[in-house]
Amino acid sequence: MPGQPGYGGQPQQTSVLGIISLVTGILGIFCCTWFIFSIAATVLGFLAKKEIDEGKKTGRGMAMAGLILGIVGIVIGVVLWVILIASDNASFNYYSDL
Repeated sequence: MPGQPGYGGQPQQTSVLGIISLVTGILGIFCCTWFIFSIAATVLGFLAKKEIDEGKKTGRGMAMAGLILGIVGIVIGVVLWVILIASDNASFNYYSDL
C-alpha cells in the first residue's frame, strides 16, 4: 500500500492589503471627488505589491488593480476639481456690485 502524500507547508494567504486596495480603488472610481479612497488604494496597493514581491503573500493581480484604480481615481478627481473650479470662476463676476 503506497503512503499518502505529505501535506507540504501551509498555503500562502492572499494579501489583505491587496483586497483592501482593490475595494478602496473601486470606491475611489465611484466617488471621484473624494480623494481619500483613491489615495488609500494607491498606498495600500503599493504596500501589498511590496509584500507580495517579498514572497509573503499572494494576490498580485488584486494589488495591481487597486493600485491602478487608485491612480486613475486620483487623475479623474483632479480633472473634475479643475473643471469645477474653472467653471465656478468663469461665472463669477468680480465687478457685479458696480
